[in-house]
Amino acid sequence: MKKLIIAEKPSVARDLARVLGKVPPSGDFFENEEWVIDSAVGHLVELFMPDDFDKKLKSWKITNLPIIPPEFKLKPIAANKKKFQQLKKQLKRKDIECVINACDAGREGELIFTYVYELAKSKLPAKRLWMLSMTDNAIKEAFSNLRDSIELKPLQDAARCRSESDWLIGINGTRAVTIKRTASRGRQVSTVGRVQTPTLSLVIDREMEIRNFVARTFYKIKAEFSVRNGNYTGYFQKENFSKSDADKHDRIDRMWDQDEANTILADLNNHETANVSETNKRSPQSSGKLYDLTTLQREANRLHHLSASRTLQIAQSLYEKHKAITYPRTDSKALPEDYGSICKEILPILPQQFKAFSDKIQQENWVDSGNKKIFNNKQISDHFAIIPTNKIPKSLDEYESKIYNLIVKRFLSVFYPPAQWDITTRISKLGQHSFKTEGKVLVEPSWLAIYGKDKVSSENLVAIASEDNNQAKCLDLVIESDDTKPPPRYSEATLLSAMEGAGKLVDDEELAEALKEKGLGTPATRASTIDHLIKEKYMRREGTQIHPNLKAEDLFHFLEAAGTDILTSPSMTGEWEHKL
Repeated sequence: MKKLIIAEKPSVARDLARVLGKVPPSGDFFENEEWVIDSAVGHLVELFMPDDFDKKLKSWKITNLPIIPPEFKLKPIAANKKKFQQLKKQLKRKDIECVINACDAGREGELIFTYVYELAKSKLPAKRLWMLSMTDNAIKEAFSNLRDSIELKPLQDAARCRSESDWLIGINGTRAVTIKRTASRGRQVSTVGRVQTPTLSLVIDREMEIRNFVARTFYKIKAEFSVRNGNYTGYFQKENFSKSDADKHDRIDRMWDQDEANTILADLNNHETANVSETNKRSPQSSGKLYDLTTLQREANRLHHLSASRTLQIAQSLYEKHKAITYPRTDSKALPEDYGSICKEILPILPQQFKAFSDKIQQENWVDSGNKKIFNNKQISDHFAIIPTNKIPKSLDEYESKIYNLIVKRFLSVFYPPAQWDITTRISKLGQHSFKTEGKVLVEPSWLAIYGKDKVSSENLVAIASEDNNQAKCLDLVIESDDTKPPPRYSEATLLSAMEGAGKLVDDEELAEALKEKGLGTPATRASTIDHLIKEKYMRREGTQIHPNLKAEDLFHFLEAAGTDILTSPSMTGEWEHKL
């Protein structure tokens, strides 16, 4: 008897056939005396309505809503029907004793296999091949540790729940909005969805903020000071200032009244010498955590202007074709606690351009399995962080090289100790008024050297020391004016961050980690959500910025008037994702 393996894609089936002992091709699948290896091409099966709901589906009427079937049924996706029939035939073969689910290790991979298995009415015992990397060793290890399908039942339930809830919201929401909005002017389909509509609301809300923004003029007083070793500048600081949530534009060095600024300037002109005091502190700067998919997409967009979907495509190629990185569709930024030895094996074989940094890590023994920032089982879900594998890729194209290098640099940087900065804060006091100057000098580059930032420094106040009697001469005083600025439009990087934080734009990685379980969608679906909204002409890219179109504004005016704001709520959708 033979074992049937169903992979998610043909490329994975080819790799499995090679690793299992060069299982030869037989048409578009692989077979020998022990194995039959076939694959899906992504999703092959979709939900559909029972026959008695056909009329409701064909007739777009408000009276037919809501459409809620007593049970969901499955059917092959028309374009992939032939492939489904082939897998169904494999599952019915008399010489097959069991089936192994080798689809991607995640929610969607579970759903792809489950829907095929159920629609084919298979009764074969099922096992799960759980691969987190596509290297030969990882595949062999996964086969030696096959899991029972029942272990993955919660993941399967979440996948089914997501699929059915998306179907219900999509079909009812889209029909209700389309019927109501276009009753008088011909049908123009207005799609809505559990993830896409709240994502669009982020872009719409930002656009409204920008349009409704009223600029305010503020004033700053700049002073030029002179000491024995040179000159430096400082800015006037308001006394007893405290930040207020009610005015996010207020700062300790901003005044909103020109007369007040003029009055202070007149008083300052009575003083020629400032009393100087300063504090120095050593400030550590740690590297970022290892990449999950969303963080990698944000970095690739910020540094290389790549769209989220393009970054995912490149990462998928590095994983499948080149076997150079681990599974990319992950929301984890940590590694398993027993992965220290594997990291030590990877370091010495990284490309030559990184040899000095990998050698340093090995020489200093910086790979510490007890470091919970890197090795933490509690921060791993279906997959762990994206890191390079022990296979060095060859013949990468320009963008594959850029993404691979990002991943290698982040992998190396997490093992380095924090970089160290010397920060000097100087207060120059003219009469009763204080001016602040800050200087920052990089004294220990550490991991920053990996990024070529080992010579970063700003104004060196240590070099421009004050006089022995802690005094400085005031050379010039001037009032500068400027206007407050509206918030920037989203780039793809910042929109991904807002989706990850369920509407909260979060740059701090630790805070983002706490919010990510309640984000909009998953790392694997966020790119396709953005692309779908652009394809449906709800929004558009202009350079690096994302703008909403009139169609989107139209939709949101309607949803607001109809009292269906819940469809636009990022927090509600994030809560659903958390529960899934």
